[in-house]
Amino acid sequence: MMSILIKNAYIATMDKDGTSEIPNGFLLIEDNLISQIGDNSNGAADKIAADKGIGKVIDAEGAILMPGLSNTHTHLGMTLLRGYADDMALKDWLEKQIWPAEANLTAEDVYWGSLLGCLEMIRSGTTAFCDMYFFMDETAKAVEKAGIRGCLSYGMIEFGDAEKGTKELAVNEKLVSDWQGKANGRITTMFGPHAPNTCSQAFIARAKEAAEKAGVGVHIHVLETEAELNYMKENFDMCSVHHLDAVDFWNTSKVPVLAAHCVWMSDGDIKLFAEKGVTVSHNPISNMKLASGIAPIQKMLDAGVIVALGTDGCASNNNLSLFEEMKTAALLQKVGTMDPTALPAKAVVEMATVSGAQVIDKQTGVLKTGGKADMILVDVNKANAAPIFDVYSHLVYAAAGSDVKTMIVDGKILMEDYNVLVMDEEEVMKKAKECAYSLAERAKQKE
Repeated sequence: MMSILIKNAYIATMDKDGTSEIPNGFLLIEDNLISQIGDNSNGAADKIAADKGIGKVIDAEGAILMPGLSNTHTHLGMTLLRGYADDMALKDWLEKQIWPAEANLTAEDVYWGSLLGCLEMIRSGTTAFCDMYFFMDETAKAVEKAGIRGCLSYGMIEFGDAEKGTKELAVNEKLVSDWQGKANGRITTMFGPHAPNTCSQAFIARAKEAAEKAGVGVHIHVLETEAELNYMKENFDMCSVHHLDAVDFWNTSKVPVLAAHCVWMSDGDIKLFAEKGVTVSHNPISNMKLASGIAPIQKMLDAGVIVALGTDGCASNNNLSLFEEMKTAALLQKVGTMDPTALPAKAVVEMATVSGAQVIDKQTGVLKTGGKADMILVDVNKANAAPIFDVYSHLVYAAAGSDVKTMIVDGKILMEDYNVLVMDEEEVMKKAKECAYSLAERAKQKE
């Protein structure tokens, strides 16, 4: 694999244990790892290039070099349903529009929808993501082609039917068996019981046991809506969190647990998550669009809960930009708490990089020697970047996904100077649109 030297960059390492910012830095990639990182004010990069005969040198003057972003909750195949059903209540949106459309999905649909999602993430700075959907073999194939990282789970919905649950588990088990560690480790897997109100307590416990046996984590929706909270209390006399705590589901000592949304968390729920080590995926834009509520993120962080960011699927966002998600997350906490100091910019960037990477690949999310080479260059030679007084403030409040000019994942350049190198963009968009319109037509005919 070609060595890559990046020089003259403003480096935001996100390394809490080392130098966090290098105003004029260099970074050397050998194989797929960061072999050196440091100050370039004395011309160190040119000396390294001369001594080592580096195959590729990137002059990053006018750009911020930072870890790639991690989207910890999405449904990539749902790019085909972008704008398909908007401005609806979640229950009607799901039951009357999304689920009927998804009943007509084909493997080909999910492949092209997933590849379109990968393309969008490459263009907007996301190097890794956690996915829960259907036909996950096809999403894995898209990840393999696109060159990014994917932590994939099959969305299991069992509705208390034991026989259906066994079949659902078998599909997820096969996904884990077939894809865990593939593509040089870029593809990892989880088990994906959908939610406590769509899966029985016994089935979710079975999913956790299967995950422990396979040595992978669990990805689940939790307390996304007040309707879920009320349903659980009416049927089980407790909320989703305590309902699953009764079967020790949240214990992460052996199995990592990723909980998406967590909008309707009580103080007791938050304390339990902090004690158990559960990672929360905060999806502010989807939660706002579906009027699900405001997750108490600042409370979670204050209590010691690990919080990462996610976009949710394109049908409820309607894009995959984590730059938009970062800004929205910060602003929503401020207005939700009526405290302008809530969720400051650097904390949000940490959620999108360090915390998200902990779920997907712990050797990423920070730029430091020995870490995997997953990173982006954010162009600051633009009107929206003049002036910059604080790099984190710029990244959260001023930058956009369209400012990402170069992406490297696992030591391979996926996009350079805004040119995507790993796929034919026109073909991907053409095929995805064909699949989307065909899917919509099939769903309409079955109404």
